[in-house]
Amino acid sequence: MSNAEPEKQTQEELETSLCPPPLLPDYDERSHLHDAFTQMTHSLQEMATAQGSFKVAFPDAAEKMRKVIMQLKEVRACIPPCGLQEVARRFHCRGCYSTVCDLPLDCPVQDLTVTRGHQAKFSCTVNFQLPKEEITYSWKFAGGGVRTQDVSYFEDLPRARGNLARIRPVQPAHRGTFSCVILHDQLPLARLYFFLNVTGAPPRGETELQVSFREVLRWAPLEAEMIEPWRPSLGELLARPEALTLSNQCLLAAVAALASVSATLVVWTFVRWYFKGN
Repeated sequence: MSNAEPEKQTQEELETSLCPPPLLPDYDERSHLHDAFTQMTHSLQEMATAQGSFKVAFPDAAEKMRKVIMQLKEVRACIPPCGLQEVARRFHCRGCYSTVCDLPLDCPVQDLTVTRGHQAKFSCTVNFQLPKEEITYSWKFAGGGVRTQDVSYFEDLPRARGNLARIRPVQPAHRGTFSCVILHDQLPLARLYFFLNVTGAPPRGETELQVSFREVLRWAPLEAEMIEPWRPSLGELLARPEALTLSNQCLLAAVAALASVSATLVVWTFVRWYFKGN
């Protein structure tokens, strides 16, 4: 058997002994683990060169490496139900790769019922640890009373910042879904959703104002029907520039003559009746 075959077999035994399947250290420990393996490899080569065989040097190196591995921090458990949890990233020793929790980015919708005119509060927090730096929050709103997680329904709320948001006073137009995206260096870690349901009658003062407004609307048609058409007097008609035309002057003269004749007949009839009776 060549020297390469024992060396290969020894490395496989070392990997199996030091990195069994259950071993999933914290991803932050990868640099420490890398340094320990590098030192162990150099030490193993020196011992094998001095003693002429890897099998002789292996038990001592394996025991030292096992002690190092036992001191590594254990990976944190994934906390459901959602989120990209970097603190729970796992390092796979045998394959030299890492994985994160298999959880969705979108968190379940939280329902919030608030009486009209009161205050609504939203807390954009998660139950797993976030990075300490470069954390930002982005708020969005899907109006029209829709309860959804479809991002196409949402519009940005540029004035909302930080992990807390408040609406005061709540109005029916606020009924809908609010969304908060937690980002780390522009990478989304979780999306939270809050469905706001507005209930209750409007405040008394607002109700009285609406009643008064409806009364005004109810009175308006009646007032319009009561408006009388304009009937100008004779003086107002004569004062108009187009009133004293030639035809109108002749008509006025005829009316005046007729009135004079009528008055004369009335007076003559009255005088005749008076003297005839005496």
